[in-house]
Amino acid sequence: MEKNITLETLAIDGGDRTVQTHFPWPIYDETDVQAVADVVRSGRWGNPDCGDLVETFEQEFAAYCGTKYAVSCVNGSVSLRLALMACGVRPGDEVIVPPYTFIATASTVLEVNCVPVFVDIDPDTYNLDPKAVEAAITERTKVIIPVHFAGLACDMDAIMDIARRHKLRVIEDAAHAHGAEYKGRKLGSIGDVGSFSFQSSKNLTSGEGGMVVTNDENLYRTMASLRNVGRMEGHQWYDHFNPGCNYRITQMQAVLLSRQLNRLDDQTVIRNENGLYLNKLLSNIDGILPLTRSPEATRHCYHLYIFSYDSSAFGGLPRQEFVARLAAEGVPCSTGYPHPLYKQPLFQNKNFMCYAIPESVDYAAVNCPVAERACRDEAVWIFQHAMLGSREDMQSFAEAIRKIQRVVTQA
Repeated sequence: MEKNITLETLAIDGGDRTVQTHFPWPIYDETDVQAVADVVRSGRWGNPDCGDLVETFEQEFAAYCGTKYAVSCVNGSVSLRLALMACGVRPGDEVIVPPYTFIATASTVLEVNCVPVFVDIDPDTYNLDPKAVEAAITERTKVIIPVHFAGLACDMDAIMDIARRHKLRVIEDAAHAHGAEYKGRKLGSIGDVGSFSFQSSKNLTSGEGGMVVTNDENLYRTMASLRNVGRMEGHQWYDHFNPGCNYRITQMQAVLLSRQLNRLDDQTVIRNENGLYLNKLLSNIDGILPLTRSPEATRHCYHLYIFSYDSSAFGGLPRQEFVARLAAEGVPCSTGYPHPLYKQPLFQNKNFMCYAIPESVDYAAVNCPVAERACRDEAVWIFQHAMLGSREDMQSFAEAIRKIQRVVTQA
């Protein structure tokens, strides 16, 4: 009996790539270069003593988000720390966070001497599960940090209702969510504070940088002081009222971000439309399930496009090997986090250094099964710069997946 001969060869085995497009990031032109060069030539590089470009960008970003105030800072980790301190947390307070997020969402909680409480994610969205949030609240809970993961809005109605009933603060971690919306409102503008990152992979970037936005004047003044070595507006340069540090950004970052902000809406529209189209394409492939997007998520900025992978529809091909094949076909992709945050050595070894975390806190027994499955078996990420491609590119992404499926199920 003759052996079955595979008619296609995957790129990983020497065949042609399905996706031929290159997806550059960051995107810039000579006007960005000129704007930064103008600042360099001016010799006025610093902040706050060398001009108003930082303040101008803060005002632009606040207006974009629909908030009264914005405070820039050096990165999205510091922005979370500023928000937590301004919200008045005290040593030993508990802060609810998801386990499926970047380390800063939880490590900044440790930095303010508070206890991260990991709450599982919803299997359909990979965002915080509101029912699990409510079940985790104790008399020590002070803050909830919902992460709009991948740029998909959390269920903010449910989270804000829980926070109001329990008198808790809400800090939106919107590091992935520039330009995304919930019921027409920009993410970051719904809770007490919204926290953003401008790190190099983000949808709005200057290489590094961060921002907090709020409608609360007291929170704004406190965060502005903490960002600027504890100074307060209207007082002398050498008067320090709060335990802040120099977390200021430079004039060069501000002018670059201001330029990039002009492109953000157009880019977000493209990502949003491509995400909706890709949902339709991938929903027709056995074993591929795009994450659910509720009607309330009126705009998704797709910092990541995430789908759930079922190896049984791919001849038992392990997810890691599927992603290696998909990347070889030209799709910028990853398996994402290898394990939930609470399994990091920081938490498992309780390496909390000088921080006043109670001895009773023990992360060895924490288990969030949805996050575990996402990390171990299911999640596949496509990166945001790829979502700026054409509809034909989205078709090629889907074809790359179908090609892999055909080849591995013929073997």
